[in-house]
Amino acid sequence: MSKDWTEIYRPHSLSQLVGNPKAVEDIAAWADSWERSVPSKRALVLMGPPGIGKTSAALALAEERGWGVVEINASDQRNGEILRQIALRGSYSNTFSDNGEYLSVNTGGRKLIILDEADCLFGNEDRGAVPVIVELIKKTLQPVILIVNDFYALSKKSNSIRTQTKQVRFYPPRNNQIVAVLSSIARDQGLSFDREALNIIAENAKGDVRAAIRDFQSLALGRDHLSVKDVMHISARNVEADMYELMDVILRGNDPEVARKVIARVHETPETILLWLDENMPYEYRQAADLERGYERLSRADIYLGRVSKRQYYGFWSYANEMMSFALNEARRGRPARGEKFRFPSYLLKMSRSKASRKMKSGLAAKIAEYCHTSISRAYQEILPYLSWSMRNNPTLCRALTQTLELDAEELAYLLDEAVDSEVVKAPLTQQTSETLDVGSNTDPKTQKNLFDF
Repeated sequence: MSKDWTEIYRPHSLSQLVGNPKAVEDIAAWADSWERSVPSKRALVLMGPPGIGKTSAALALAEERGWGVVEINASDQRNGEILRQIALRGSYSNTFSDNGEYLSVNTGGRKLIILDEADCLFGNEDRGAVPVIVELIKKTLQPVILIVNDFYALSKKSNSIRTQTKQVRFYPPRNNQIVAVLSSIARDQGLSFDREALNIIAENAKGDVRAAIRDFQSLALGRDHLSVKDVMHISARNVEADMYELMDVILRGNDPEVARKVIARVHETPETILLWLDENMPYEYRQAADLERGYERLSRADIYLGRVSKRQYYGFWSYANEMMSFALNEARRGRPARGEKFRFPSYLLKMSRSKASRKMKSGLAAKIAEYCHTSISRAYQEILPYLSWSMRNNPTLCRALTQTLELDAEELAYLLDEAVDSEVVKAPLTQQTSETLDVGSNTDPKTQKNLFDF
């Protein structure tokens, strides 16, 4: 009883997963393509709410195919260097299976590289991780699976993650499917139960199979029978929804009430939701009349948001949400386009890139200011633009400054105005310049050789 039932009863094959038959079919087809050769989409993204079987699906796939597993999750260090050592190098090399069998890439031996909670990359601890992930999904010789709760949070960090991967969405299973899993576990544990008690546990879990199993285990501890009375005190869960799920239920769904419920579970401001709807509605509402009604209701939502800004009365948010969910879903009378991936708002993308650029520029100015013994403001305005131009036109200087200022790939890519995974950026980071400039041995400022004296 003390062992975690979610581990004991984890599926050993894709056929044992609860629900999501379409996702299982897509995963199997992607794995089949790896068995034949290296596919065009080398990485698979499994996305959906927590606890619905994404990690279990990845591990079950590896087990039934006989693939080795390299797994990195949020509890591990996941900065650029760590990912390069473990995931990227591992994607090029041979390996051993769990039972010790040698798996050669040349003879079709595979290992599955799993990056769990890939959308949770924040702060200095994970610095440089995204460029390595982009390089991994483009060049890996081994299958890669990224597991995310919120694909929006990951995809906004790199366009390549959206375009170079195959995305598979998982949906919460139905309550009766969760009850079937709990019933099977109960029989295996020799535990009798009231059917209604399992229904209450499943209902409370709100599609989270892992949470349902753990609730069941905690309630069953020390009991031979689980009754309705035993489960009445469990607390309800508040489950968040992501933007892709919201776009799906509003623009493609057929139930305005569901749209109204889901928008209440999205952890985004109404202003952001409006931008998403404005970007994607023209691609989903194919009939002119539907599009006219949709924009009329979206414009009403924008009026309410304007009143929030003007009067600082946030009660108007509820009116805006009503127009963007129930009313906008009801505006569509024809069939949605479907099939297309939802687009990230171009406005947010431009603003995000601008913010990242400003932050990068400030960090570089701070490094230059420290080295040149000047102010950050002067480095920002007077030195940085000329430095960038000089590095683009002088490879020797570029290599020397990369070493001296200890620039990482993202900083160097910004200065050279190149993609972070381009050869132009990689060269100064990997080559050792033969013209090493000694700037630390002479401390006299009048005679010290300075790299910025150009």
